Amino acid sequence: MLVTTKQLFQECYGKYAIPAVNVFFMEEIHGLFSAAQKANAPFIVQTTPFARDYAHPEMLLAMIEAASSIYPDVTYAVHMDHGYEEHIFDAIRKGGYTSVMIDASHDRFDENVKRTRKVVEKAHEKNISVEAELGVLAGVEDNLTIDAAHSFYTNPQEVEDFVKATDCDSLAIAVGTSHGAYKFSGGQGLQFHILEEIQQRLPGFPLVLHGGSNVVPEIVERINAAGGKIKTDAKGVQEDEIRKAIPLGICKINIATDTRLLWTMVNREFFRDKPDEFAPTTPGKIFMEEYERFIIKKFELFGCTGKADNFLPVNA
Repeated sequence: MLVTTKQLFQECYGKYAIPAVNVFFMEEIHGLFSAAQKANAPFIVQTTPFARDYAHPEMLLAMIEAASSIYPDVTYAVHMDHGYEEHIFDAIRKGGYTSVMIDASHDRFDENVKRTRKVVEKAHEKNISVEAELGVLAGVEDNLTIDAAHSFYTNPQEVEDFVKATDCDSLAIAVGTSHGAYKFSGGQGLQFHILEEIQQRLPGFPLVLHGGSNVVPEIVERINAAGGKIKTDAKGVQEDEIRKAIPLGICKINIATDTRLLWTMVNREFFRDKPDEFAPTTPGKIFMEEYERFIIKKFELFGCTGKADNFLPVNA
């Protein structure tokens, strides 16, 4: 069942979080939808402008729609992550998305409000939810690179005015995470004092955690043992931090780096161990199985396993 993120957040707030998973290709989509059906867990499937350029929007949305037919019992939203106006208005006009994110966080506060408000007005006309962002995360995601010197935490004193002025449906905040595989190399972790103050100022309002991957040390070690050169001093968002953040209003947690590392591990190990192989389907099947198991663990961590039934129509 296709829903909006607003519907998901109204149900999950303070109780559990919804994983928002970036996808690029068929194997990821199969693994995600299969895991959700087995776990009976709601989820958000995300595409970025980079993914849309890589696979083409029509291809991505067609694969997602096909997956919803193959796995008919899933409850999900389709979200555009880190969009700019050209991508967002195209998505609103052509359809297929129930949620979009306008990333104007690098602008001045007043310009961020102006751009976000314009997107909200157009999206709400089509019953599409809007995620905005306040504060800037460091790191690398797709073709976006922000160094630490230009990142900054969300200012809790600005959040009330921002939400009121924009009428956005959820707010991505910067509380210590970063994009990419090198998240907490400085060891700082999530800044819970900032998150707590934001929730106090926005009680009941859905908050979003970008850069929510864990960067599992074992996966990094296996990649490097198979010929990779991933840095080993990275530290993602820890499981205890996730559990602590959910009651503080974190409703949506973005996952991208973890699945990329998983793909890298599977393929490096496969071709190391089977150098005579060249068919893409064999490692593809292994990846889908590993991906499904990985996502099911995320559902369990976020507390959303078994929660898809909460979104069924009353007369179902």
